[in-house]
Amino acid sequence: MTTVIASGKLVERLNAICDAQPFVTRFMVHALASGETIVRRADEETPSASTRKTSIMMAALKAAHEGRLDLDERIIYEKRFAEEVASGMFRYLTPGIVISLRDAITGMMVLSDNVCTKMVFERLTLEEVDGYCKSIGMTETNHRFLIPPLALSPDHSLKAVTTTTARDQVYLLQTILDAQNSREAADRLGSSQALCAYALQTLKNQILRYAIPSRLPFGVVVAHKGGTGKRGRMNAGIVYRDGSPFYIIAAYTDDVPQEMPDGTPGYTVALETIGRLSRACWDEFQS
Repeated sequence: MTTVIASGKLVERLNAICDAQPFVTRFMVHALASGETIVRRADEETPSASTRKTSIMMAALKAAHEGRLDLDERIIYEKRFAEEVASGMFRYLTPGIVISLRDAITGMMVLSDNVCTKMVFERLTLEEVDGYCKSIGMTETNHRFLIPPLALSPDHSLKAVTTTTARDQVYLLQTILDAQNSREAADRLGSSQALCAYALQTLKNQILRYAIPSRLPFGVVVAHKGGTGKRGRMNAGIVYRDGSPFYIIAAYTDDVPQEMPDGTPGYTVALETIGRLSRACWDEFQS
């Protein structure tokens, strides 16, 4: 179940964190200094929730690089954008506000605002974003819907949502990171190095600090995107140490119960599990 190229101590610690819970945890971790990699069910299809938005952002930036989209385009917030939306703050604001496409991308990423996601996705197509992922090497990521239906049940099928793998998400983050200093990596993403720098900074601007950053020292920079699904919680990001990229981690919980035996909400334990995985990597990769 677990494929490893890493120190046994960390592998045991990570597996113990996952094995302690009744739900499924899939992850991939890559230490950037040593090249060590640890995976657990990292190639299994899993609901992406809002971690999918990193690839949506990159597809939009590719279109901007090609001149098909204008990041300075002005978008009017219309009431229709708030229909069937359960995340972000725009849904509570007064229609008529005007923002740029660049700001819509920012809202989609740093607050996971699905009003902003609709604004961005209206300028792309589902087929375009799905094809973009396949073209850059995210072959196991499948974009199926603009916004998942609110009425989805906790036991919904994988085909009812966009799905991905932990490996695909680590690959995407690694490529964005590589593109900061590699034109070849930027070309692979269909973008420019300047736009890839914007993408990385947008990931760093993430406001929500649960999961990966939750147990790390205060002030640690994490370029990440989380997700809230009916079946679990997920998070994928790049953790920095002393100003330099330290490790990349993508973790996905699935089949999480609504309530744990002690009454704790399942999502609380799912987020805490991801936080513990990240902290274990922080500790062990320094030793």
